[in-house]
Amino acid sequence: MSLLLRIFLLNAAVFAAAVIALAVTPATVSTPVSWGEILVLAAGFTALLLANLLLLRRALAPLQRLAQSMETVELLRPGGRLPTLVGNGEVASLTRSFNEMLDRLEQERRDSVRRSLAAQEAERQRVAQELHDEIGQSLTAVLLQIDRVARGAPGELRPGLEEARETARGSLDDMRAVARRLRPEALDFGIADALGALCRRLSEQGRLPIRQWLARDLPALAPEAELVIYRIAQEALTNTLRHADAGAAEVVLQRDGQRLRLSVRDDGRGLDGASPGAGIQGMRERALLVGGDFEVRQRREGGTEVRLDYDLEADHR
Repeated sequence: MSLLLRIFLLNAAVFAAAVIALAVTPATVSTPVSWGEILVLAAGFTALLLANLLLLRRALAPLQRLAQSMETVELLRPGGRLPTLVGNGEVASLTRSFNEMLDRLEQERRDSVRRSLAAQEAERQRVAQELHDEIGQSLTAVLLQIDRVARGAPGELRPGLEEARETARGSLDDMRAVARRLRPEALDFGIADALGALCRRLSEQGRLPIRQWLARDLPALAPEAELVIYRIAQEALTNTLRHADAGAAEVVLQRDGQRLRLSVRDDGRGLDGASPGAGIQGMRERALLVGGDFEVRQRREGGTEVRLDYDLEADHR
């Protein structure tokens, strides 16, 4: 039954009840109208209004529940759908249309994020390759030239040349480190090894102890999923080093049935009421790309936890 027909029938029932009441009761209206008759009319009119209000409220309750449910849907948490109310006409149709719209929005957003991140990763690889091929070769040539000049240089010039050699070698090492961060070659050996290398490197750079619990008995993941897990861990640890003022951090990668969970925790100052920035938004979008559940929360014992839950069955769908 359509919503329009339901409301019409409810109002018709109220009017019919009023007509029947007038027909079977001895109530009359004289001219001029007495105060007693006015009171009877007012009471009857009020009763009709209340009955109509109660019946309409009951009829429109599914629509109100639908509106409240719509407000709880979050596009960055994929998979959330509204239950279809069978037999409620327009409400059921509206619910199905809303769920179909969510399907389209999620797919369009996923495709958009995939294109954006693919372009970003391609640019990272291009820059890393240019650093290695051009800047790296130039710095290597500078080192060779310094070595050649140092062999025939007077003794008083050699300390300066040694210093120049160490500066060039340090710049070469820094360049190689930047290239490795742009393109995580460790992913070629699996996500666990890549995360282990990431933890060791950031621990040395930031002088922050980073404990690791990385499951090794993992099935082969799609390259896209491995890259998403790696980048989220990288961003979470980088945020810890920059903003958390933490004394220690830990990275956990574990399997629970058909779910793979990445957890990056620290004992720092926590979220401290700060609104999510571009880094957290980027992690959410990466999680959306592989259909993962992403969460950033304040820990009870202090600090922050970044969590990603990934469905292993997604690699086989």
